[in-house]
Amino acid sequence: MNSHGQEERRLVWAVAGTDIGPLLLAATGDGLVSVVFHATDAVRDRALERLASRLGAEPVHDPDAPLPAEAIRQVAAYFTGGRRDFELPLDWSLSSGFNRRVLRELASGVPYGTVVGYGELAGRAGQPGAAQAVGIAMASNPLPVVVPCHRVVESDGGIGGFGGGLDTKRKLLALEGVLPEPLF
Repeated sequence: MNSHGQEERRLVWAVAGTDIGPLLLAATGDGLVSVVFHATDAVRDRALERLASRLGAEPVHDPDAPLPAEAIRQVAAYFTGGRRDFELPLDWSLSSGFNRRVLRELASGVPYGTVVGYGELAGRAGQPGAAQAVGIAMASNPLPVVVPCHRVVESDGGIGGFGGGLDTKRKLLALEGVLPEPLF
């Protein structure tokens, strides 16, 4: 309990080393709440400050807590080709409205090794013609990799943007067999 008589949310975190660099994995009692690319110390610390502020919880480094530990296992298996789907409870509290609808549709409806266009995903989320809004939802995805925004591409065949950087997006799509492995 905090001084206002409210139960404080638990926020545990760990960092997983991956082929695309360190990933910060943060979880609440409800599920995985945040995945952050390129989680060097400075990036990790800024991300944890933002999460603490948004969630009203003090971040605790605990890689052995059940959820970060399981997320680390599943992420490692994904990068070695041993896992195609993540089976983790997700805390959707950092997204809402249309963004949440789009991200949920992406998580459930765009399987490993496939891609979807921004416009098509907008239609699936109930707002045909909202391709730009889907781009905004992808940019604000709090759970990249696990909620696979790397699978959303431009309808003309362009790769589209990516918060983790285009090189990271190419590597993820190559891992899933959608693109050839980058040469350099």
